[in-house]
Amino acid sequence: MTGVDAVSDALAAHGYIGSSRIATVVYLAAQLQKPVLVEGPPGVGKTELAKTVASMLELPLIRLQCYEGLDEAKALYEWKYGKQLLYIQVLKDKIADALGGARGLRESVAQLHRYDDIFFSEDFLEARPLLKALREPEGSVLLLDEIDKSDEEFEALLLEMLSDYQVTVPEIGTIRAAGTPPIVFLTSNNTRDVSDALKRRCLHLYIPFPEPALEQQIVATRVPEVSAALRRQLVAFVQGLRALELRKTPAISETIDWARTLLLLNVDSLDEAWVRDTLNVLLKFEDDVEAVASQLPTLMRQAVVD
Repeated sequence: MTGVDAVSDALAAHGYIGSSRIATVVYLAAQLQKPVLVEGPPGVGKTELAKTVASMLELPLIRLQCYEGLDEAKALYEWKYGKQLLYIQVLKDKIADALGGARGLRESVAQLHRYDDIFFSEDFLEARPLLKALREPEGSVLLLDEIDKSDEEFEALLLEMLSDYQVTVPEIGTIRAAGTPPIVFLTSNNTRDVSDALKRRCLHLYIPFPEPALEQQIVATRVPEVSAALRRQLVAFVQGLRALELRKTPAISETIDWARTLLLLNVDSLDEAWVRDTLNVLLKFEDDVEAVASQLPTLMRQAVVD
């Protein structure tokens, strides 16, 4: 990536329409080899950004969905216990050969110590997403999705990885990135504040709901068959919904789904009847549907006029 403009063009070519700030952060992340903490409301394109960067750079995307109770066995590594037990059984069957003619308990124990490291070696290590990302020789994109749903203990586990692109396995030692360090994206819906230690290690990017012009451009990219007039109307209507007090504000993904819905229904212009019948595409709670239904005439006037 040779510059911010090149990054912006490449993202757009892969279907991701975003602000110049987004392109700048992606460029800096690659050049400075810094992870990116992407915050913002659900559905504004945080996860999609990581997916698009992986596609754009032709790198494998390694994704870890975070949740409460996530630990190193699921995120970093664990031992292949079944394989270890199998090898222990083989060793038991070959115990005479392993002891090599040792006399007495002391000599036998000394001989068996030679096999200590075999069972805790790379051959028995099961790599999880963090370790897999480090082992990609040509680099990768590591997505730690919804980091705010994990525990503070898991954040502490990440600090070494995010600082030096390495992890420590006590039985083996330090494992560093095999070649090019991964480009790391951590997403957060701000359900809780992440630690200062984690934030210090990352570039910060906040993605808000888009302005009308940008959202129209996104819809035009994702649903190009929708006419310009209908695109303006449906985006204006969604923007009006976001100004209301709702349990769940419609995201960009809902705008795109609604555009596809109206296209399938052969709608050329917003009509109150069609809007009422398709509100469930935009709104996910019946309370919100009922609250918006009473304000439809006002929202429609604003959308059609705009």
